[in-house]
Parts: sequence; C-alpha cells; structure tokens
Amino acid sequence: MQTHSAEALLLAVTDLQEKDRIVTFLTRERGKVRGVARGARRKYSRFSGQLQPLAKVEVTWFEKEGRELVRISGVELVRLPGPLLDDLEGILLGSYLAEHLIEFAQENEPAELYFRLLDSTLAALTAGVDRELAARYFEAWVLRLAGIFPAPRECPSCGRPFGPAGAVLPAAGDGLLCADCGAGWRGGPGPDELAEPGALSAGGAPGGTTVGPEVIELLTRIGRESLPELAERPPAPGAVAGVETVTAQVRRGFLQRELRSHRVMQRTLQAT
Repeated sequence: MQTHSAEALLLAVTDLQEKDRIVTFLTRERGKVRGVARGARRKYSRFSGQLQPLAKVEVTWFEKEGRELVRISGVELVRLPGPLLDDLEGILLGSYLAEHLIEFAQENEPAELYFRLLDSTLAALTAGVDRELAARYFEAWVLRLAGIFPAPRECPSCGRPFGPAGAVLPAAGDGLLCADCGAGWRGGPGPDELAEPGALSAGGAPGGTTVGPEVIELLTRIGRESLPELAERPPAPGAVAGVETVTAQVRRGFLQRELRSHRVMQRTLQAT
C-alpha cells in the first residue's frame, strides 16, 4: 500500500452508503483521482467542512494495487471556492467547470496545465471576473489542452489566415475552415453576405456553422491572454455567445454527447 500527499482541487463529492463519501479530486502530478473518505458523513467527522466542491486542499491518501478507489486519510483546507457557490447560478457554473475535468483529465497522468487552468479560473471568478467570459475561456482552453480544438491561426485546408469573411465549423469538425474552404459545409449567405460580426448561423446540408470574425478574434485572444487580461478589455456579447456555440459543438462531437451539467444548467436558467 502506497501513501501519497498532494495539493488538489476537489471536483466532485458524492455520498456512499450511510457514513462515507466518494471524492474526485485533481492533482498536478497524478491527474484525476477517486477515493473514499470513510466516515465523512458523520456529524463529528475529521473531514467535516473540508470536502467542499472546488475547494483547494492538501490531501493524503493510501493507494492499493488493483483497487479502483483510493482511501483518503486526510484533507486540509487551503482555499474555499469563494463566492462562486453562494448562489444557484454559481453552483451550476462550478459543476460545469468541474465536469469538464472529470471528463478530460486522465487518471495517473500529470495534469499540471488542467490544474493551473481550473485554479486560475476560480481565482479570477473570486476576483469578480464576468462568469460568462470565464466559462468561455475555460471551455476553450480545456478543448485546446485536450488537443482537439487548436487556436484559429489559419485555415488548415489552404493555409490562409482567417479574414473578415469569418470561418466555418463543419458539423463533424474539430477545427475552423476559412469561408472559401468551408463553403460546401455552410448554407445561407455567401462570404460577402455574412451576418453582423460575431454572429453564427447554422446551415448547409451537413449542418456546418458560420463563425463571425469577432468570434475568431476572441478565440485568438483566449489563446494569448490571461483571463484577467481578457476581462480588462471585454469582448462584445455576441462574440462570447459565439464562442459558446463553437466550443459546445466541438465538445459534443468529441464526446458524442453533451455534458450533463451543461444540460442541467441550460434547463434551470431558462426556467428562472
């Protein structure tokens, strides 16, 4: 039985039987880890107040070969998730961020970049960065780190930079094509008849999506600026919404389904 200790971000905490909890956490060195916190549901548990989703902690655990779950022996709180979990919208967003890394981070593989991404996003949200902007920044970077949605520097088909005509995201694609190369995927107006900057329109027999130049600019800025820097010069609301459409389509294409937290968040916010 091996003992490990590391700084971690708690991704999910669920009840197990009457006294225990299953905890999923992310570490820099060992990636995603799932373990059992024995007695965590007891009134006077040593884990009381420590197992809060998205909290930053120092965790110690025992790992036995062949066991799917490790045994968590200690958790020391380093940082609470801040005001993010003080309201329903923030709780839904927190669950959405965490589920990304539950899906994309791997077990027993270093996850330094994923860890830094979530840690810095939570810090920016605590500092008051706009939640929609933070979510778009986070989801775009998760896809980029996973290697399935590169930065939109140039058309991968013809090598030309994206221009004022915008781009096209094929229905089954994981990258943008220039307006000319993507013409066969898109329905609706031609390259010179696109809607207002930042707008997206679905069309074409294969269901390609037209991406306006403001969306491409925001995706480019996400790749070269930190979240606080991005917030200092906020993009147009249409560009933020456009990035959400693009990243959601790429994510669904890769996973072959949508994240459960995304569906719950959309339904709940539409009903309020």
